[in-house]
Amino acid sequence: MTPPPLNGLRFAFGTLSVLPVKVTRWDREAARGGMLCAPLVGVVLGCLSAAVGLLLQFLGASALLAAVATVAAPAVLTRGLHLDGLADTADGLGSGKPAEDALRIMKQSDIGPFGVIALVLVLLAQVAALSQMYGDSWARGATAAVVSATAARLALTLAARTGVPPARPEGLGAAVAGVVPVRGAVLTAAAVTLGAAGAGALLGSYDMVRAVFAVAAAVGVAELLLRHCTRRFGGVTGDVFGGLAETAATTALVVLSMNF
Repeated sequence: MTPPPLNGLRFAFGTLSVLPVKVTRWDREAARGGMLCAPLVGVVLGCLSAAVGLLLQFLGASALLAAVATVAAPAVLTRGLHLDGLADTADGLGSGKPAEDALRIMKQSDIGPFGVIALVLVLLAQVAALSQMYGDSWARGATAAVVSATAARLALTLAARTGVPPARPEGLGAAVAGVVPVRGAVLTAAAVTLGAAGAGALLGSYDMVRAVFAVAAAVGVAELLLRHCTRRFGGVTGDVFGGLAETAATTALVVLSMNF
């Protein structure tokens, strides 16, 4: 029998990445472990994305090209899962329609104008922030890639906490909604914040503080979006989770790029 922690890891990597991990259990216990392990997926994807950007810089590419590659890598490693969720969530919110109609719009395969605008702005912001940091130093760019990817998956853990209802009775959102105890979510957030502080400390005390603030800001902005989606849709969906991840990642990158 597979140990429960391993089931959680399989659930996390099997649902949140394209890495060859077989998900053997889809019950609530596995989902709980998976959502608690979501930041670990962020660490791995962030490291892989940073490695792509650093390789290009080593080969002589510009900071801008390294930034584009770093942003593209997680999209490939997740099959665009979170970006698709961001676009669908933007279309649902932008429609201004009642919850049932908005959810139906989100399930459609096409992307509407609000989704396109959201994708363009988010991707531009991510590339611009990373380009600036790669221009400052390769270490700062790589650290930002890892911290932002981890903060993005922390937003998923927090969104799956007890008390957040699903908007539909089926789908990934329903499978993970409310599975994480509040205490577990808080402890995971504390662990990610400490990890980000440690990563920032490698670059200096100022970067340590900035990394902590970036995680806090990412979580805060994602929480605002979560509450708005919960009010509009009656709960969360898989698309909302994707939108939260991209929102948190973008917020973290913007904060990390600032020299305040």
